[in-house]
Amino acid sequence: MKKVVCMAMAGLLLVLTSSVWADEPPEVYWEDLVPEGFNELDAPPASHDGKMTQLQPDAPVVHTYNGQVVRIPGFVVPLEGTAEKTTEFLLVPYFGACIHVPPPPSNQIVHVTFAEGVAIDDLYDAVWVTGTLSTEGWKGEIASVGYQLTGISVAPF
Repeated sequence: MKKVVCMAMAGLLLVLTSSVWADEPPEVYWEDLVPEGFNELDAPPASHDGKMTQLQPDAPVVHTYNGQVVRIPGFVVPLEGTAEKTTEFLLVPYFGACIHVPPPPSNQIVHVTFAEGVAIDDLYDAVWVTGTLSTEGWKGEIASVGYQLTGISVAPF
């Protein structure tokens, strides 16, 4: 009888655990945001005039995740907010993008907004950003962006 109760409890735990995992948003990685056949190396050659010119400001986007809640890893380039809370930032695939090196193609940048703001502890650390992704582009002073995301949460990567 003990064995049956233990097996039933294990089955219940498995069902509860799998339903929690089913509610997790899909993880979307940078390569998932690049259409098949797109090659960023086909961009025009970089100029060496000292400007931080984006090489592919109109790179094509992938519509698979449009309107879906997703989770994307990356680095934060703050745009708006206070010392305590950031309300708007660019999420980029590698540290220094858009600041120390020219911006990556537009399909490798996500414009993120948080209405109430969110604490970003350390700009040197990668984060997971969860929110609703849109393929509606955005253009700022730093770069053209292929995706926008209305943020829900930020967590350490």
